[in-house]
Amino acid sequence: MNAMCAKNFLLRPILLVASLVVLATHFETVRGYPLDGYEQTGIGRLEAASRIQQGALKGRKQPKGALLPRAQVDLRLLDKKEFTLPELDQKFSRQIKSLLGDKASRYGISVLDLSDLDNIRYAEHNGNMAQNPGSVGKLLVALGIFQALADIYPEDVDKRWEILRDTTITADEFIISDSHTVRMWDRENEKLIRRPLKIGDKGSLFEYLDWMISPSSNAAAATLTKHAMLLKNFTQAYPTSIEIADSYFKDTERKALSATLAAAIEDPVTRNGMNLEKMRQGSFFTRTGKKKVQGKTSYGTARELMKFMLLMEQGKLVDEFSSREMKRLMYVTERRIRYASAPALRDAAVYFKSGSLYKCQPEPDFECKKYHGNVRNFMNSVAIVEYPSAERDLFYIVTLMSNVLRRNSAVDHQTFATRTHRLIQNFHKERLKSEKAARALPPKPTITNDGGHEVHRYD
Repeated sequence: MNAMCAKNFLLRPILLVASLVVLATHFETVRGYPLDGYEQTGIGRLEAASRIQQGALKGRKQPKGALLPRAQVDLRLLDKKEFTLPELDQKFSRQIKSLLGDKASRYGISVLDLSDLDNIRYAEHNGNMAQNPGSVGKLLVALGIFQALADIYPEDVDKRWEILRDTTITADEFIISDSHTVRMWDRENEKLIRRPLKIGDKGSLFEYLDWMISPSSNAAAATLTKHAMLLKNFTQAYPTSIEIADSYFKDTERKALSATLAAAIEDPVTRNGMNLEKMRQGSFFTRTGKKKVQGKTSYGTARELMKFMLLMEQGKLVDEFSSREMKRLMYVTERRIRYASAPALRDAAVYFKSGSLYKCQPEPDFECKKYHGNVRNFMNSVAIVEYPSAERDLFYIVTLMSNVLRRNSAVDHQTFATRTHRLIQNFHKERLKSEKAARALPPKPTITNDGGHEVHRYD
């Protein structure tokens, strides 16, 4: 449903007693995956993005932080697989809370500062505050896909690549309804098409993952949830024909379909060491999907989302291959929005997902606008920041959930991102200054004795 302002309520009396619920906008989108990943993944729009960056096509070029090659978008904590969230740093937590002002009670936040691995700091405020994760829950759909592929082909990463890259998916009625636009590359006519998915649109499994994580297409998410169920049910017989897939959803009892949905999307949460009572994507992202397969409520907390992000950096979400590809899918290589749009992060590599869910009701002198809900105004962000993208002096993870009514929550997240970055930057300023000064010094001589004579050698 499109956003409507307060005067619409007055023009339509029937809506005076109704409310408006809106999921994330279809205009503000981000794009993921490194720009040089076309050959490996077959994600068509990456070819267009690369050519824009090279000046061969017209379009918006990306900031320095978005230009890491695929090989450099990698997991940072592979040698710390036993590491778990540390005890709260009380001072750091108070500093993070102070950034929120008088609205702190409406936020749930976790911040893990990994910039100095000998002095890791963890801050948290209302870490167990639960609310609908919105589109952040799409990360759990991706987890379900990668978990199913690993279960079917545990020792054969090449086969997983083949299915991700070469399986062609055709959009069907499960996409109804969604207004989020996606970018499709018409290679023959060298034209980048931007529009919502339509029934009959084709793309690889990898392209649907890109469309789901990057522009946050609900249609792509519903399609992938369907295919996670097909993977779970048909295992090595996947991909199936369209006719077999249609028969499965038509002829299988509703209770059995719900059980398969839970096995495909919920079970991977607990299997990967997270708490299903704290984080769950329980249903499809489209009306038709929810009608065909009954699901459950969805929720998340900042702390459990932090565990998800930490496990990914450790290569422990399913396995290293799955974790690495999920991180690459989260890499922002197009327009930055919400938390990721903070100017302070322009030169940072940012790995990001966000989701919003707001609801309005009539109120005197109140206009219902995007991200300004007066009944609820959920905004959720998860982000890994590596700053600057080349040196990566700063390395931290933020998970943020808010419900501040009547305010632009997208701007609030952007503001918090800037303040958090400056706080972490100031904390490490002297250490980084000292380390850089030490690196700039000429090497110290090594004194050895050669036949009774001192010899100074520089290494």
